Amino acid sequence: MKLPAIFRQFMDDDGVSGNSKKKHNNNNKKNLQKNSNLKNGQQQQQSFNNSFEEEAKNGLSFKVVEKRLKRDGENCLVSQSNVSAMKIFAGQFKDFLVLVLLVSTLISIFMGEITEAIVIASILFLNAFMGFLQEFKTEKTLSALDNMVSPSATVLREGKLIKISANLLVKGDIVFLKTGNSVPADCVVLQANRFEVNESILTGESVAVEKTATNSLESKKGFHKSNMVFMGTSVIKGMAKVRVVETGMATQMGKISSMINNVQKEPTPIQKRLSQMGKIIVFGCLSAAFFVVLIGILRGEQVFDMVVTGLSLAVASVPEGLPAIVTIALSFAVKHMVKRKALVRKLHAVETLGCANLICTDKTGTITQNRMTVKKLAVADCEFDVEGEEGSTNGSLLSDGLKLKLQSYSVLEKMMQSFVLCNDANLLFDESEGASVKIGAVGEPTEVALLLAAAKFKIFKKNILNSTFELYDEIAFDSSKKYMAVFAKLKSSESKKYVFVKGAYDVVLKKCSKCELKNGEVVSFSKVKQFFDLKNEEFAKEGMRVLSFAYGEISNGELNVESGLTFLGLAAMVDPPRKQAKAAVAMCRRAGIKTVMITGDQKLTAIAIAKQVGIYRENDRCVQGSDLDGISDDELKRMVDKVTIFARVTPKHKLKIVKAFKSNGNIVAMTGDGVNDAPAIKEANIGVAMGKNGSDVAKQAADLVLLDDNFATLVSAIEEGRIIYSNMRKFIRYLLSCNFGEVLTSLFAMLIGMPVPLLPMQILLINLVTDGLPAIALGLEPAEPGAMDSAPRSIKETLFSNGLVYNIIVRGVLIALATLTVFTTIFKATLSIELARTGTFLALIWLQLVHVFECKSEKKSIFRINYFNNRKLLLAVSISLILTIGSVWFAPVGRILKNYPLTLKQLGVVAFFTLIVPVVNGIACEVRNFFKKRKSRVIYKKSS
Repeated sequence: MKLPAIFRQFMDDDGVSGNSKKKHNNNNKKNLQKNSNLKNGQQQQQSFNNSFEEEAKNGLSFKVVEKRLKRDGENCLVSQSNVSAMKIFAGQFKDFLVLVLLVSTLISIFMGEITEAIVIASILFLNAFMGFLQEFKTEKTLSALDNMVSPSATVLREGKLIKISANLLVKGDIVFLKTGNSVPADCVVLQANRFEVNESILTGESVAVEKTATNSLESKKGFHKSNMVFMGTSVIKGMAKVRVVETGMATQMGKISSMINNVQKEPTPIQKRLSQMGKIIVFGCLSAAFFVVLIGILRGEQVFDMVVTGLSLAVASVPEGLPAIVTIALSFAVKHMVKRKALVRKLHAVETLGCANLICTDKTGTITQNRMTVKKLAVADCEFDVEGEEGSTNGSLLSDGLKLKLQSYSVLEKMMQSFVLCNDANLLFDESEGASVKIGAVGEPTEVALLLAAAKFKIFKKNILNSTFELYDEIAFDSSKKYMAVFAKLKSSESKKYVFVKGAYDVVLKKCSKCELKNGEVVSFSKVKQFFDLKNEEFAKEGMRVLSFAYGEISNGELNVESGLTFLGLAAMVDPPRKQAKAAVAMCRRAGIKTVMITGDQKLTAIAIAKQVGIYRENDRCVQGSDLDGISDDELKRMVDKVTIFARVTPKHKLKIVKAFKSNGNIVAMTGDGVNDAPAIKEANIGVAMGKNGSDVAKQAADLVLLDDNFATLVSAIEEGRIIYSNMRKFIRYLLSCNFGEVLTSLFAMLIGMPVPLLPMQILLINLVTDGLPAIALGLEPAEPGAMDSAPRSIKETLFSNGLVYNIIVRGVLIALATLTVFTTIFKATLSIELARTGTFLALIWLQLVHVFECKSEKKSIFRINYFNNRKLLLAVSISLILTIGSVWFAPVGRILKNYPLTLKQLGVVAFFTLIVPVVNGIACEVRNFFKKRKSRVIYKKSS
């Protein structure tokens, strides 16, 4: 038998092949050595086979894992797009105008202007260093967030199943996969149960591929192998036990990744719009700088001085840091969202969130707590209450308030057997305390609730499998079938075989022709159908989730699961709404966001829960999945906006619903958790996956992951999206109005025949002091009250809508006029161009630092804003003020910049014109707001 490829390296390490290569002169010795090597090889192979079987049974030891991790490294792909620190720093100098200014610095050195060249270069490098720090921090933040959504794996280690990060897998690990998992490494299949994998990410073929267990220890590598699964593919159906054969860059996915040399990150839509806007701004600023240079030369100024002034003015006026500030603001917003349990996987989702006007949400676990508890049981003509604390294995069975013994009703015993056999979950017990002390559970909440209900009556899965039944086949639950079935044989008589079925009432009843009564008698199901129909409806109206159970005896050959079963009864479970859900739905309604519930539960249950949280109101419509099968896309498009609940839907229905909402112009956020939800999640404008109970495939398809699976968290994320968009408008308003004011100051001075009001070094320092930290801090502004009190903005709305362009132009003109007034006033009073320029330098900085507070709100005037709710902004402005004061009153720096200390009278002039502009602007804002309120009151009275 050929030794498995995975073990060959160990054989080489042990020197077996080396022994076989020894040469001997004597033929007899050669033969003896050859036979010895063959015998040793057979023993070695047997040893390896035994090792394989042991590892397949108990998994690797932690010591072996540690050695292999050191040898092979972590199971992750080396990203080719990781940006190094040096590359980020070099990127600060790629702007065309910055490069031109660097060239002009070299020319200054060549012409002997060493001091000026050093100052200009120092300011440019300081500006680049600030940009580098922010971008480097942003890269690290985004990298850390990416790691939070790295796939996990259920692995066998030293006989215990544990859940670990997929990065920590090593060759030889035994991994268990099920529907919804992403395959974490290249693996050979050891055991499989109806196991199908979607390999389209590697092969391009969308049809799922069935995988079967290997018949040998040989792991064949390469695509299209029925016994191999590959990293990055997704499990569509069934479950499997697999063994890792390749990790990291050695996987098929890793080989593809290594071929990609340069992967450029796609800029976000806002960054694209800013880039387009930047081209227009660059053209306008270059034109203004050209006119300044031309007018100066025509008036007799030094050509070199005017060229450097023009370049400095152009660099100062172009907000080349704007895209970087947008990225920084987005990354901080992403980090802040994580604190609120919402993980943004794609930056554009932050922008789109603010436009969302419709949320399609699941019910279980999102609106509700996903903490199921069995409260009622119904068998033919009889209803029981299940008492006991939530999550406890202690309880009792009641009927009309009287305690009963489960053993008195054979049908209930069979139901409890169905609870534990038709179940993939497991309860964990403290062995030292006995089976009655539960310490945890593994599995879906619904299945855990069934195990707990059975445990209240001392019926445990482990005991039944050990003593009564042996499972030999299974039909796994599928969202399209809506049922699960297991096949079992009695240990006392292997000839007796049974099937147990669990599923939705409307599905299971179609498979049943008989029903067992509480006394054990079996009658035709038609005699009791009306009773169960009423109970199913009654439980559903109370907001409970209802499951039904049936069984059948297999006497001769295979039993047809689709008919002939014996109905046992119903189990009704309570999953209460989350405490925050009602307030979150109300906030959505106030914000102009419609909430639609899409659930696999039956209609009455969905309506009951939707009413409790405020989603469903009188005259709203509820549509079932079966109704969607019979209507066209156009019909659904016409009716969909009137529906607030879709019940009994399948994943394919979800995709159809999302498309219908989008075709009506809605910006849709869609939640999902299963692998089959991935198409709908991807189709939505904002795909949202569940972080706790969601499948790996759903998370990877999503733009946003809710780490706590909570609807209220999604609403918080939408609010955060609105806040960040508002903050973008604030710092864009600040940067452009200030830079526009700088350009107009020099242009107006040239046009009216005044001297150049600012030197190149002064312009560059103004750019450094005002454009960096204050703008970034403004992007981190806390939410203004009422962020969720207005309708969502249109996705077509530009950043400059609603009067932003007007505000930028007006404020830029006011800054320029105030600055020129300071210049002329001080120049006429002192006849000193140096003092006048110093006053202009201070006025321009102070005007901009005051303006940053005006930009805190688009609605409130400077008299009504909260100055102290953003400490980062206060710190940024303080640092800028300290740098400004130092550049004037610290003599060594002042001499280089040609700044000179001003008298109190001169400072008074600067302060007066610095404050007069925001005061006048604030009064104008108050007047506008007064007339707006008055107009809205008049409209309200007329409408009343």
